[in-house]
Amino acid sequence: MLTIYSMPVAVYCAKLRIILRHKATAFEELPPPGGYGSDAYYALVPSGNLPAMIHDGFMLSDSEAIAEYLEEAFPDISMLPQSVKLRAKAREFSRSHDTRLEPAVRAIYPQVAYATRDANAVIAGGALISKHLSSLALLLSANPLDTNRLWLCDCGFAVSFAWIKAFEAALDLPINWPEIVTDYDAHLQSFHVIAEELVAYQPAMDAYLEKAKPS
Repeated sequence: MLTIYSMPVAVYCAKLRIILRHKATAFEELPPPGGYGSDAYYALVPSGNLPAMIHDGFMLSDSEAIAEYLEEAFPDISMLPQSVKLRAKAREFSRSHDTRLEPAVRAIYPQVAYATRDANAVIAGGALISKHLSSLALLLSANPLDTNRLWLCDCGFAVSFAWIKAFEAALDLPINWPEIVTDYDAHLQSFHVIAEELVAYQPAMDAYLEKAKPS
């Protein structure tokens, strides 16, 4: 049995669901027992992180660690290239998302609430996200990976792009999208597991963005 502890709105939980479905791996998804941050959850997952996985009694947290575990535990549908150098490039893409783009997107969350929004922080946040999108454009311009395949490194970007577009609409977040990045976003959505996850994920995004509206 493979169990994933998650919350509906969490980016890295959505990323993990895409990976599991692409690998055709059956899983059970549960909320953290007692709620996120509860003693009951810490007893299961000492880091308290989401997502977390328990597979036949083996516990693991951190989405990237879980993704690479799933790659090795369920190798029939591979999501990492075979060569050492191409795997390193795939990890470079993953780290550019997890350590640069996603934290910049996450920094916008405190600005969602209309009543307490700081317009200058929104502008600064948009500039930082745009900077990371420009860096991603450079990576994509020299991308050696087979674009006909869905890789581990693609899955987080698909969800973060959805949030950026949602923040553009709800908060007037100023974003400069390089054309190669918008093409990449459209390409990712051509994979049915990504398109399906984004549709299923939309209600959680909409619920979170309710507070962006004037009262």
